Amino acid sequence: MTADASREAGGAKPVDHETWLDAVASGDGFSLVCPEGHGWLPPRRVCKTCGSTTLERMPLPASGTVETYTEITVPAPRFSHEDAVAVAIADFGTVRVTGRLRGVEYDDVERGTIVEPGVERSGQEDERIVVLRPR
Repeated sequence: MTADASREAGGAKPVDHETWLDAVASGDGFSLVCPEGHGWLPPRRVCKTCGSTTLERMPLPASGTVETYTEITVPAPRFSHEDAVAVAIADFGTVRVTGRLRGVEYDDVERGTIVEPGVERSGQEDERIVVLRPR
């Protein structure tokens, strides 16, 4: 679908982070890609690199590879009830996705680990977050 990146099909509703999380949770994750091939995650109305306002939804690959990761041992206040967490940035082609690592011990993670995106609830406010699970 080629359309202004800020719009759903039919141009009626802005694409926001919650819409993107819904798509990832249902297995239909996507990125927004300009004609020059620069990829972004919503919300985005303009390509930050080239300024194009024509962005197309491209399916997010089913898996990506861990580029970097870290362990957070002192959580932000809203996650203070949780133990240390591992967070990774994974390459999904035209975009990189940041998420909590699940289903793997921190010491077993390494660059190149193949992961799949998902969505879980976390934090004191029960907010939705992106998770990355080893394949």
